[in-house]
Amino acid sequence: MTLPASPIRLYRHPLSGHAHRVELFLSLLRLPFERIDVDLKGGAQKTPEFLSKNAFGQVPVIEDGDVTLADSNAILVYLAARYDPSGRWLPRDPVAAAHVQRWLSVAAGQLAAGPAAARIASVFGRKLDVEQARGIAAQLFAVIDQHLADQRFLAGDEPTLADVAIYTYTAHAPEGGVSLEPYANLRAWLARVEGLPGFVPMKKALS
Repeated sequence: MTLPASPIRLYRHPLSGHAHRVELFLSLLRLPFERIDVDLKGGAQKTPEFLSKNAFGQVPVIEDGDVTLADSNAILVYLAARYDPSGRWLPRDPVAAAHVQRWLSVAAGQLAAGPAAARIASVFGRKLDVEQARGIAAQLFAVIDQHLADQRFLAGDEPTLADVAIYTYTAHAPEGGVSLEPYANLRAWLARVEGLPGFVPMKKALS
């Protein structure tokens, strides 16, 4: 397995689900990395220094040697392509790769607009349409629960980037007032992800 010449630097916030999905994948790959907390409340993400790393002023960002990369899903794809020669996490087969990409799109779409948005409103006090976000979350989780009725992971019977991208905001959906109780298959999948070697949880938001 290829390893970075020096630990990858991960700019993150401990309560950011986007940052956690990158931290989780780094840990699953057993890659050496350094966490660098960004004071979002204090506006550190809007300083010229940070904006030079990500012009959108968002975490996560990684620095891997001379590569600086933002956007959690883009980072996941980069890490898989560079450090997983087996192709386990991002399959090379066109159909299997498309199944993974489908869930990366869901992570940037319904997951972000649903459970992630509801959690942002609750945890960070962002003014959002919480009821709409919770409705999107319920629809999404119903689809995922049905999808998982006959397979162990989102893109098949083995874990892929699909599971890494969807896990965090799903597991922490109750922090946004979205119950996971109706979705037995989804909860069983969460437990399978949490049982993977190298799994690391995200810090729970204070109530």
